[in-house]
Amino acid sequence: MHCYDCYTDGTESTAVAVCVECGAGACPHHLRSEPEPVRRSSATGRVWSPRDARRMVCRVCHESLKQSSG
Repeated sequence: MHCYDCYTDGTESTAVAVCVECGAGACPHHLRSEPEPVRRSSATGRVWSPRDARRMVCRVCHESLKQSSG
């Protein structure tokens, strides 16, 4: 799979991840990694979250989400 943003810029590079928002392939240059909280229920009903997972988004979705949350 190739990076969609590179393709629209007229170049070609290999995608290393897929954006969870739009599904476009993204290369390391166009990829943004955000923390994603992990929540699990234990037998006692407590929420356990040892550390955050990763959420991969392309540059376009990252900027869009940043503007809508600000």
